[in-house]
Amino acid sequence: MKNWKALALALLTLPASAQSNPYNSAQNPYAGSIQAVAATPGVRQLSLDDAIRLGIEHNLALTLARLNQQTATAQKLQLENYLLPNASLHGEVGVHQYNLAAAGFKPSIATQFGIPASAASSLPLIVKVNDRIGQINLSQALFTWSGWDAFKAGRANERAAYYAAQSSRGFVVLYVGTAYLKAVADSAQVDYAQSLLRTDQTLLDQAHQEHLAGTAANLDELRARVQFQTQEQAVIAAQNNLDKDKIALLRQIGLDPAQQIQLSDATPYADLGAITIEAARQEAYNSRQDYQQLKQEVLSAEFERRAVRHERYPSLTFNGNYGVTGVEGLIYHDTFTAEGTLNIPIFREAKFRGDADVAQAQLEELRSQMNDLTSKIDQQLRDSLLDLQTAQQLVQVARSNVDLASTALDQATQRFKAGVDDNLPVAQAQSTLAQAQAQYVNSVYQFNQAKLGLARNLGIVDTQYKNYIPSGSIPRPSVK
Repeated sequence: MKNWKALALALLTLPASAQSNPYNSAQNPYAGSIQAVAATPGVRQLSLDDAIRLGIEHNLALTLARLNQQTATAQKLQLENYLLPNASLHGEVGVHQYNLAAAGFKPSIATQFGIPASAASSLPLIVKVNDRIGQINLSQALFTWSGWDAFKAGRANERAAYYAAQSSRGFVVLYVGTAYLKAVADSAQVDYAQSLLRTDQTLLDQAHQEHLAGTAANLDELRARVQFQTQEQAVIAAQNNLDKDKIALLRQIGLDPAQQIQLSDATPYADLGAITIEAARQEAYNSRQDYQQLKQEVLSAEFERRAVRHERYPSLTFNGNYGVTGVEGLIYHDTFTAEGTLNIPIFREAKFRGDADVAQAQLEELRSQMNDLTSKIDQQLRDSLLDLQTAQQLVQVARSNVDLASTALDQATQRFKAGVDDNLPVAQAQSTLAQAQAQYVNSVYQFNQAKLGLARNLGIVDTQYKNYIPSGSIPRPSVK
């Protein structure tokens, strides 16, 4: 098999680690990074833009995709070099010893050239020659249809590798953005938990004082103390989740896990303009890198199929050289060679048919994948639009629940302070408010995550994520 053919086949079997869906990977490279940026003293302010920039620079999956792109470019250059003229310089200096007798030379032969017999008999039969050779060589594939098709296949595969790297870049933005949103949501949960803890502390102090004054039963103080300690557990658990999600975020963007960070951007609730499935589908076909990547892979497979079909065609090559050859101290003579070679393959029909069947199977496989991806894009867009609509409704309901639960807690607290009721309704109202606050934070997180998912399915998440996730602070209902 010729070198260009082996290279062309290698191009069609590049590693697909950066092309597969990362959500289906057991060993997810998007969760890792290639290096850790040394920790700096103090707390580092980290915005969403900074996190995404660091992720693009250090994320493992994107680094591997870029290396695959470099490999595809290098292989295309190797194929290109096969079609270009090849010139080389050759120089040779040698000392040779010849046995003239072994070559059939006899002194009597020298007399035929007018050398006297007496002189011919004294000629040495073992001689040393210091020769010099210098020449320039040139070779050129004048006609190789199959090789030209293979080069075009390599060029299409290079573009496919580029789109694969761009697709990986989009997944990095999606993963890092999601991790950042998760950490922001955890931070909100911590704030809510600490706010309720302060309320519990106030209620516990009041119950203790009333118990000492004899105006409240010991049961009220015990209930308030249990509620306070339960909320302490909630604060500890929320802080632990925040710390772990920060470490995961640092891991994705290449910062040292020991680095202390403060998330400087929050993700408030912001509606997204309506988009139809037809407009979304058109945007995805134009912008999705994995779709463009597969189109280039199909094109590469088509050129590869043509290449194996054109193996039957004759190929014409030229080889030549020009230089000087001589013996040290004597005259140097010009030498040259110019030859053309016509190669006509015969008696290789079995190989040709086998190559053609393999290339056709590869092409049909990629066409099937393209057909599936077209349907998959439609499904993903419809799912994203449904998720977005549902998440938006959940945010509205959750926000209303927080307002109602906050009002109920305020009223129960006022009744307890006025001595109208014990603190059992307060504990129940506070538990309801805690659940409502957690649901509200989760619903905002899910809504923003759904917007990021839609941007990824449209193929624009790496360039337009700011249009989907605005910066600001989360409107958190205060505890009255």
